Amino acid sequence: MDELAGESDHALQELAERVAAAMFADDRASQMMGMRITRIEPGRAEMTMTVRADMVNGHDTCHGGFIFTLADSAFAFACNGGNQRTVASGCSIEFVAPAFAGDVLTAIAVERSASGRTGVYDIDVLNQRGEKIAFFRGKSYRIKGPVIPDPA
Repeated sequence: MDELAGESDHALQELAERVAAAMFADDRASQMMGMRITRIEPGRAEMTMTVRADMVNGHDTCHGGFIFTLADSAFAFACNGGNQRTVASGCSIEFVAPAFAGDVLTAIAVERSASGRTGVYDIDVLNQRGEKIAFFRGKSYRIKGPVIPDPA
């Protein structure tokens, strides 16, 4: 029985990786911002981004919109890993510390609930020292169709 679960887990992991690769190939916004996927699993994604000088605002800190976008991108990869097209139905963010030019930010997205067509995901944004920069919550909604052609 455990061997079957292992094979199933492997297939789900492989699907999540294929979906993430296909999505990222077309995600010009995340690419333009220098984001990289550092971990992908069913219901989980981690992405990094280095804060560039052109991402800094008049307070000499990273503009919150860039932090939001990093968290939102990680959210998207976490909730689409099952190959069901999923979009955001709502998001919120709490900024708790500033980020600065040169900081490497990591967004860690984790599925908290998925039922029917909806889901809830929590995303922590950390700097390279592991300090929390922001907390993001995303609510998802599944729409029709797969992200990539059905592998069957």
